[in-house]
Amino acid sequence: MRFGLFIPQGWRQDLTGIAPAEHWSVMNGLAQHADTGDVWDSIWVYDHFHAVPEPNGEATHEAWSLMNAYAATTSRVKLGQMCTCMAYRNPAYLAKVATTADVISGGRVQMGIGAGWYEHEWRAYGYGFPTAGARLAALDEGVQIMKQMWTNGVATLDGTHYQVDGAQLSPLPLQVDGPPLWIAGGGEKKTLRIAAEHAQYTNFDGSPAGFAHKSQVLQEHCTAIGRNYDEITRSANYNVVIGATKSEVDDKIAWIEEHYSLTIPEKAAAEAEGFRNGPLVGTPEQIAEKLTELRALGMTYAICYFADAAYDRSSIELFEREVAPALR
Repeated sequence: MRFGLFIPQGWRQDLTGIAPAEHWSVMNGLAQHADTGDVWDSIWVYDHFHAVPEPNGEATHEAWSLMNAYAATTSRVKLGQMCTCMAYRNPAYLAKVATTADVISGGRVQMGIGAGWYEHEWRAYGYGFPTAGARLAALDEGVQIMKQMWTNGVATLDGTHYQVDGAQLSPLPLQVDGPPLWIAGGGEKKTLRIAAEHAQYTNFDGSPAGFAHKSQVLQEHCTAIGRNYDEITRSANYNVVIGATKSEVDDKIAWIEEHYSLTIPEKAAAEAEGFRNGPLVGTPEQIAEKLTELRALGMTYAICYFADAAYDRSSIELFEREVAPALR
């Protein structure tokens, strides 16, 4: 099993209380930590403009700016976004942005891509908010454009949502045929169909039952179009709350509630409860057992989020010492 690490960028209230002048030092310090060890295969950021669980003005650093910064300051880990919203950048432009990051990084960029969902930021930034069907159709067209540019250095498509006519890309990405596509989302009729057609990686529901079901749907789409299902690596995202004892786990949950109460007190208890009910909550032994169960279902890439990462690395370090070795 391989592991990715989310680097806090503020989107989930995870830079609260840290002065903006210190944000990059904190973020890059965690990226350097991941890069110099051998546990983390990749580091990840979210592609969002407004904070969650509500747009309350908390810091939210832009994903592709961070991609290029990490491309220049790390040397080993792969670099991903979970996930780039297709509509936020023209796909021909996005292909060029990703290519530049790939060159800077020496060929380590991953392309996490999805149809988008956060209505508030869509409307606030002037993108409207098309129907789910339209957003998914735009995703499909955009992926086609990016694949043309990365493979041929030129793209032409007269689509419903995007039109490009000889859009040029030079140089090509360092990775042959471009950064691997991580198509995120579990929509069974369209998203997983698009994934079956184009993805090297998927990212969907990480609960055992949910993961098994989405995997079955993905396999059915692969069979229908003649794609080898085993070519696709299936991943999931996890909120990790880890402690050496149950008491320590409870203390971590209490810290999460206290932390969220600083900015969204009316939602702090619900947020903490959401963390408590996740699959990867417990002692190292309990988390390793759950990951072993998930691996048996075909989940071979876990991307981990630690709510306290910007303030205290002990959770990350405990996972590195006592969980990752059991799964590698």
